[in-house]
Amino acid sequence: MRIASGNRRDSSRAGRWPRALLVVAGAAALAGTGSGGRADEPDAADMAHARTVAATVCGTCHGVDGNSTQPKFPRLAGQKASYLVNQLKAFRAQTRGDPDAIGYMWGMASQLDDETIEALAAYYAAQKAAASGGGNSALIAHGREVYQHGLAADGVPACSSCHGADAHGTQEFPRLAGQHAQYILKQLASFQSNMRKVAIMHGVAQNLRLPEMEAVAAYLEVQP
Repeated sequence: MRIASGNRRDSSRAGRWPRALLVVAGAAALAGTGSGGRADEPDAADMAHARTVAATVCGTCHGVDGNSTQPKFPRLAGQKASYLVNQLKAFRAQTRGDPDAIGYMWGMASQLDDETIEALAAYYAAQKAAASGGGNSALIAHGREVYQHGLAADGVPACSSCHGADAHGTQEFPRLAGQHAQYILKQLASFQSNMRKVAIMHGVAQNLRLPEMEAVAAYLEVQP
């Protein structure tokens, strides 16, 4: 199955194809959990097609290897495949409602079948995340504290409890390390307003003040 409805496979292959800070990017980007994928790995033809789609379509915003240089668009390199599958399916179903999802990804994902989604997710998960530059050391240090320990007085749990001490994520929760600070802040705002409806993240974000959001975002952006 291909990205456009006119490029379909032959019929013999049809049909295959506590709370914490959770952003996305992606792609970003940072909700929707669960495996969401097939038990088997994408085959060679699916992966070849995914590489073509990544180079000719997705790469315009996210970079061919998933290391977006535009802070508006999430970095996908090294992201959990299961998370990417879930987000692409949510875009396709028009159930993820943040502004960039509506403005960009609903249309982009509308012609993706399950095989292409799973192959794209596997492709980006296998890419090496690029190192980020430095930032405000005081802001980063504050962000590290919030990420690792939360804000007990405000009822905000440690982000690390779900996303891991290194922010590389788990099978259920996405990688946040190296994500653009601007993208993280956009997603937190969408969680806070409940435009992006994820109950666990709405509960976290509504108790975060902007200075703490900025600190956590700055900390995550520079993590390897």
